Amino acid sequence: MASDPEVVVRLREWFVERGVTDERRMSGGIAFLDEGRLTACASSRGGLMVRCDPALTHELAAAPGVAASEMRGRHVKGWLDVERSAVAEDADLDRWLSAALTYARTLPPK
Repeated sequence: MASDPEVVVRLREWFVERGVTDERRMSGGIAFLDEGRLTACASSRGGLMVRCDPALTHELAAAPGVAASEMRGRHVKGWLDVERSAVAEDADLDRWLSAALTYARTLPPK
């Protein structure tokens, strides 16, 4: 399944406004990278995945429409699955992407 085109457009616009223009196809979705640091992606499951501080994964996953990302049956610290309904409003999208970009920028560029 491909990424939701509307989600891709919203993410692209948000990241471009902040000078992030590197996007790549990854695992059936479209990923956005800041200086090589994977920050967020439009998921092939319809919502998005966002990067977060691994120490806060459990706490942030308690928000409505948010869960710790799971790959191959295991939770992945530092990544959250955010349902499309949880970012229906621009303010909600901005909150999740701002947090993801802020955290990603604490990591060394690749």
